[in-house]
Amino acid sequence: MTTEEVRLVKSAERTLRILEVLGEARGPISVTELHKRTGYPRSSLHQLLHTMIATGWIESTSEGALVGIGSRALLVGTAYLDRDPALPFGIRTLEKIREETGYTSHYARLDGGSVIYLATRESLSPHRATSRVGRQLPAYATSLGKALLAELTLTEVSLAVPADPLPGLTPHTVPNQVELAIELEQTRQRGYSLEREQNTLGLGCIGVPVPYRIPATDAISCSIPIDQCTDAEVERVAAIIREQVQLLATKLRAEGIR
Repeated sequence: MTTEEVRLVKSAERTLRILEVLGEARGPISVTELHKRTGYPRSSLHQLLHTMIATGWIESTSEGALVGIGSRALLVGTAYLDRDPALPFGIRTLEKIREETGYTSHYARLDGGSVIYLATRESLSPHRATSRVGRQLPAYATSLGKALLAELTLTEVSLAVPADPLPGLTPHTVPNQVELAIELEQTRQRGYSLEREQNTLGLGCIGVPVPYRIPATDAISCSIPIDQCTDAEVERVAAIIREQVQLLATKLRAEGIR
């Protein structure tokens, strides 16, 4: 059954949307701001908020003016990570890559037109890149996403990413689907994706898909300070990631993980 054939329950749909908005926020936001972002009628919004606060899905300040994500949402999100059979192997691979490259490494999964960060191992450098688990970014603006989009057909890519112009995260973000298609073809030819300051100023990133599924759903990347992101360094780091990713994929297949 397709999404279009499912009759959505309005209250459930609104509840999930509230969680998404609060999850995307950097901290608690006002009820007024939540109303603005969702567009829901104030009366039904307040009823939903009271229920979600009472059940622990969201939390409010003592005055009730601000609301944010609650502990119940954390427990459910952690359960997703705990039950993923590929992730423990992926984390060990991240640690090996960090040791060999000296850079922060990430493990992420494609979710529609976005990538979700499932694990990160930070470099010991004081100028290290950081990325929290659960962070979601547009696939077209990340090396992780480009590595996975390159596994898809042009039609599949066009359906996954927004219509032109692509919303920019920085002035360097790929601006449209034509240029994205060029980058994806370069990714296929090289065997790894590369972006420079497309989602975070001051950082470049190299991504490689983990081919234990076809098409790949997971990828691993390294973040490199832009002043160190020379062609020679990119080649060195890419070779390390590709080697470790192949070992990881072989291990996952041997374990029967698909």
